[in-house]
Amino acid sequence: MDGIDGAREEFYSEAQELIDTLSRNLLALDAAQKAGLPDPTLINEAFRAVHTLKGLAGLFGSTGTSRLAHATEDLLDELRLGRRELRAELLDPLFRSVDVFTQILLRDKQGLDEPPPTLEPLLSALRGLEQGEVAEQGALEQYALDPGVLAVLTEYEEHRLRASILAGLALYKLRVCFDLTSIDRALDELKERAKPYGEIITYLPTGESPSVDTIELDVLFASAADLSTLVGALGTDRVVVEPIARSRPREGLAPSVLPPAALAPSAPAVPQAGDAAPEVGLERSLKAVSQTVRVDIRKLDHLMNIVGELSLVRSALQRWGERLRAEGHRALVTELQRLGRTFDRRLLELQDGILEVRMVPLGQVFDRLARVLRQVSRELGKDIRLVITGAETELDKLIVEELSDPLMHMIRNAIDHGIEGAEQRRAVGKPAAGTIALNAFQKGNHVMIEIEDDGGGIDAAALVARAVRMGVLDATEASQMSHREALELVFTPGLSTKLEASDVSGRGVGMDVVKTNIARLGGVIDLESEPGIGTKLAITLPTTLAIVSALMVEVAGQIYAVPLAVVSEALAFDGQETRRLEGREVMSLRGASLTLCQLAVHLRLAVAEPAPERRFVVVSGFGARRMGLVVDRLIGQQDIVVKPLGHSLAAVRGFSGATDLGDQRVALVLDVGALIEEVFVLGDAAHDAWRLHG
Repeated sequence: MDGIDGAREEFYSEAQELIDTLSRNLLALDAAQKAGLPDPTLINEAFRAVHTLKGLAGLFGSTGTSRLAHATEDLLDELRLGRRELRAELLDPLFRSVDVFTQILLRDKQGLDEPPPTLEPLLSALRGLEQGEVAEQGALEQYALDPGVLAVLTEYEEHRLRASILAGLALYKLRVCFDLTSIDRALDELKERAKPYGEIITYLPTGESPSVDTIELDVLFASAADLSTLVGALGTDRVVVEPIARSRPREGLAPSVLPPAALAPSAPAVPQAGDAAPEVGLERSLKAVSQTVRVDIRKLDHLMNIVGELSLVRSALQRWGERLRAEGHRALVTELQRLGRTFDRRLLELQDGILEVRMVPLGQVFDRLARVLRQVSRELGKDIRLVITGAETELDKLIVEELSDPLMHMIRNAIDHGIEGAEQRRAVGKPAAGTIALNAFQKGNHVMIEIEDDGGGIDAAALVARAVRMGVLDATEASQMSHREALELVFTPGLSTKLEASDVSGRGVGMDVVKTNIARLGGVIDLESEPGIGTKLAITLPTTLAIVSALMVEVAGQIYAVPLAVVSEALAFDGQETRRLEGREVMSLRGASLTLCQLAVHLRLAVAEPAPERRFVVVSGFGARRMGLVVDRLIGQQDIVVKPLGHSLAAVRGFSGATDLGDQRVALVLDVGALIEEVFVLGDAAHDAWRLHG
């Protein structure tokens, strides 16, 4: 049974990879179509991904996936063979198929037999498209092509040949000779060099090789470049470029395609462009080509928990070392320390290795956001350009997955609320097409994700006025709010500046959920906006939630963990040097005011004895804000495995989890972002209500 379950998990994983490949190709096709430069290789790659998905679905009995893949494959086949012109209207159902494929797989994985309600309407849309007609008559007769070459062309290759001729491209033959041992690498290099100059139609072995260790191929190549340019760019001692002569064009002739029976039975197989080269004279092997192993994230979580347990063992060894030193066993302590240093190095290597395996590029979620932007902008009739930078920035897999929905809400809000209509933009001197920039980059131990639009910005005054009308604020509070505090009202549940709700957004739901979900990941959101200029949302996130280095502190007899990633320094606290500023307790730190949070008071801890005379301030920062956490004692640094609090305690704010200290004690891990949020944004009264109802 385990083998069957493992095989199905492998199917879901591979199917998702194929769906992601389809999505990337469709996004690239959409961009190429808008630029007027459709790339046929993208259509062919999308076709192959769906074709492979159809085969997998049939093998594992995923009927819904198989039906949708069949319909999608038919449309892509029509496009790649030139029977349809690539238009946005044809891309729309293909983009919808990406989402429906995912829905089907999720339902299959949950054991649900019924397909999602979105499947049948999509199948009807795909099948309802009228079949196009090929308009490539008489193209091949313009060139003196070898009939033997025409006889072995696939239908797709023949279409690409005709389309290239009709586009006015010239045909060339590249005679190449490569060593059998390096044929794959040599062909890949040739394709990369040739790509800027034209399209490789097909490869055909000549049957003539200088030696048994080499293979000679004729490569049919279509290009707008002249012969001298191609010779300079592609010609080497192993690549000879020759033009294919034109013959007199003949009008009104049907395509000269030989029937299958006319194919010579001894003709060698012709690989399609992008396929691996034929294994001529190579010994077959059962070794797998891929060196990739798919790993369930739950297995990595289990390994990380083991690493956490080993960290506890290390701490226990250190305590025993101190005890033995006190008892005078110096030789034993020295040997124990030597073994401890080796243990530390290996444990750190193991920890880093597991974390590295968990890391995935943000491009995985950015691709999905590009699909959302295309769909929503078309629904609203807005021309919007998405600029993505930093897609290679890596985050923990679990964080990346949890980011999908919050980022989608922000993109949808930027499209609906932020970017104005074309006429409105022209009236204020902006280009008709709006721009949304999605940027990610590493910043210290954190990752920053920025979503910025060049729309109308947020009217802070209108936001405050609406908050007063809804009873969120009274007139006095509204008059005392700063610009930043006014903008923060965007995250208030049910509050929106848009008077009429749309199908996309405008109901005031979403941004409060976004903020909550980001906080759950240990992150914070900073918001900047200027009317008429645009809006920028900056998200600060830890790179991983699995294992963190923490500063262990004591407050009112309780031990807490403060993630070191948000700690800048720790210093002695002098209660005589504090003052009140805008209702908050602050102290001076190198000429600037630092807001303080008395943790014992804030967490409402029962203090059985007077506070110690010597206390400390842990200076912490998240996003654009800094705050000093006042604690009783600094215990030291420790690597901890953060474990969730469970459903019953998940709503308690100020804590991101708990960790085992290894001596039958448990410490809560402070959520510094949430603490800063409470102190800076909510104020004392709102904080009391939030904590009581949280």
